[in-house]
Amino acid sequence: QIQLVESGGDSVQAGGSLRLSCLVSGFSVRSRSTAWFRQAPGKEREGVAYIGGPADSTDYADSVKGRFTISQDNAKNTVYLQMNNLRPEDSATYYCAGGFQGVWDRERRQANRYQNWGQGTQVTVSS
Repeated sequence: QIQLVESGGDSVQAGGSLRLSCLVSGFSVRSRSTAWFRQAPGKEREGVAYIGGPADSTDYADSVKGRFTISQDNAKNTVYLQMNNLRPEDSATYYCAGGFQGVWDRERRQANRYQNWGQGTQVTVSS
């Protein structure tokens, strides 16, 4: 059974940092690409960070580039999202996505290419 369990969400002030974790079971993060998405109330789900592809590459949404870092620990089968210099507009529920199916170079930003999702963890950034 595939499960993705996020943790690490919290309420912080602008400029603060958080690290989200996604513990994966049922598949190896070493062999399947994963990603973080987020959704704020009244807004569409948007991709934040991606890791995978043939070279274990990473990619980021422009809005978080330089502030967020996605990484994975193969031994722990866990994916992380380090978030620095947080802004109020980063407030959202953050979801871990796995089980990517497709061509990573072209389709990594498409949520419907990910087969498995966590339940989400809430991040609130106050000004």
